Amino acid sequence: MTMKEKLNKLLTAKKEQRNNLNKSLIECDSKEERAAIGDTLSKLAEEIREIEEMLADVDKPAEPAASTEGGDDSRSAGAAVVAGMTMRNGAKKQEKRAADPYDTDEYRTAFMEYVCRGVAIPAELRADATTTTADAGAVIPTSILREIIKEVKSYGNLYAAVRKLNVQGGVQIPVLSLKPTASWIGETSDSDMQKLEAKTNIVFNYFGLECKIAQTLLASVVTLDMFQQMFVPLATEAMAKALDVAIINGTGNGQPLGVTVDPRVPKNNVVTLTEDDFGKWDMWKKKVFGKMKKSYRNGSFFMAQSTFDGYIDGMVDTVGQPIGRVNYGIDGAENYRFGGKTVETVEDEVIKAYDDAATGDVVAVFFNPKDYGFNSNMEMQAHKWIDRDTNTVKNQLIMICDGKLIDAAGVIIIKKGAAAAS
Repeated sequence: MTMKEKLNKLLTAKKEQRNNLNKSLIECDSKEERAAIGDTLSKLAEEIREIEEMLADVDKPAEPAASTEGGDDSRSAGAAVVAGMTMRNGAKKQEKRAADPYDTDEYRTAFMEYVCRGVAIPAELRADATTTTADAGAVIPTSILREIIKEVKSYGNLYAAVRKLNVQGGVQIPVLSLKPTASWIGETSDSDMQKLEAKTNIVFNYFGLECKIAQTLLASVVTLDMFQQMFVPLATEAMAKALDVAIINGTGNGQPLGVTVDPRVPKNNVVTLTEDDFGKWDMWKKKVFGKMKKSYRNGSFFMAQSTFDGYIDGMVDTVGQPIGRVNYGIDGAENYRFGGKTVETVEDEVIKAYDDAATGDVVAVFFNPKDYGFNSNMEMQAHKWIDRDTNTVKNQLIMICDGKLIDAAGVIIIKKGAAAAS
């Protein structure tokens, strides 16, 4: 039997063993058994990978080697394969050190085992990490992390629209607050010299966005692909909602500072509309559009879906021309416009619907999302612990970030006013 035949036979046996273990993993109920099977599957995956690499080397022409009188061809071929494997494994180890240690199949598989079954990540997979990780935690694999960030950008329309920054936290960033003015001069007089200064600063802090996932949601996941398919949507949905809410309503205490809470928004830009006024174009034109400075008219309205559908869509001016409308593109997508401005609808948790809002609640906001800065280094960490109060195993994801308005001058906040007395 040739070396290639032996390797193929061994590979078939290993794959059959892996399939049987996968079936046992699904059927077993004990956490200890699942952990033991998981360890065996990880070792099998490495053995199968090595056999496949050896098979690839068998098909390649053997490297010229020192003469071995009396040796047969199969032994020479086997020696060449072993030598090739040794060289490649050494190169692989050096390549892993240079590459991202959290973007390897080994680490992602170990991460799945850690979150799903509590199996500690092997020390050799964390030895070269630049971020210190305790035994109770693990750094989320880079490939999964990138997918979460990508999904968040397409899920939360507010988060997708704001300006993304990556600056050091705690550093004061100057905001230009003084612009030079031109003045008329006579024949013998000249204008005063002006000094351009940036007296206003903003500082981004370190706040943690936390997402907890119950162990019961992940206990039945048995493969890396299934884990990623479930892990990403769960974390995406929770984080996207939290980010959108914070951008509008964040208190700035332990979380980003929201647009509607920022004290730098001019008081004259806070408008109150009663229910009678809210559906009338002349009141919007006078109280809201009249507040828009020419240099800040490139923003968008943000409001709840039911607010747009019930009050804005179909609004006409005094001569019957449509002011609020819905356009349907060739792809069937709905594009909302109001007074020539784009309208972005959000969930009621972000901005309350007008009918459900109390007097004084914010029901709409106009601003340019690029005037809001969201600062993050895009790093997340995962931790796992037992909640003794509920006797459940929980998984925690943390994202370090902060956000606040860079330029608050163009923000207009619309609040619900008290109903007119009958």
